[in-house]
Amino acid sequence: MIAQTIGGVCRFVAGVSPEWHCDPDATNPRVFFANHASHLDFVVIWSALPRRRRDEVRPVAGSDYWNAGMIRRFMADNVFHAVLIERAGPAGHSLAAARTSIGLMAAELDRRHSLIVFPEGTRSRDAAVGEFKAGLYHLSRSRPDVDLIPVFLGNTNRILPKGEALPVPMLSRVVFGAPIRAEANEDKTSFLHRARAVLMDLGGPHVSSN
Repeated sequence: MIAQTIGGVCRFVAGVSPEWHCDPDATNPRVFFANHASHLDFVVIWSALPRRRRDEVRPVAGSDYWNAGMIRRFMADNVFHAVLIERAGPAGHSLAAARTSIGLMAAELDRRHSLIVFPEGTRSRDAAVGEFKAGLYHLSRSRPDVDLIPVFLGNTNRILPKGEALPVPMLSRVVFGAPIRAEANEDKTSFLHRARAVLMDLGGPHVSSN
């Protein structure tokens, strides 16, 4: 009930009107990957999904943020059922944490849950789409039969900018693209460039990059 209420408020504040270039009612596990400019982003995506599909979707989020306080932890665990992962740290620790994170995400896909991920790894302050981290590539390699769905978000940075606490009602764009997968002989750099380009193309010619 809490999640549905939050989703309803988000749809009102963000004026969510999704545009689909893939099947919104597909029941197979999928990975929705999106640009990231606001704490509202995963709620905007989640609320744009068909209601009957939302319980199957798990946002992937940084444990440092969502473990900071009882309310955030409650929301992550009991409302959105988030997959909490460690962000990058020192080199050796970072590699071990990355492997653990991929394992956690892959396990959710094996449970037939879909995921919402943000390959940039952090929020943008100017809505430009940053370079993608390697996690999306490794996740795709670990589960090559899972579709990756690009999702372009427009205007969420203006609704709840980085560093702000209160949202400002404004129309947002949520564009779900056609599925992609890592190709058999595609290397990490080529795949990440392609995935990022596909995502940016959904936003149109005025989307900027870092």
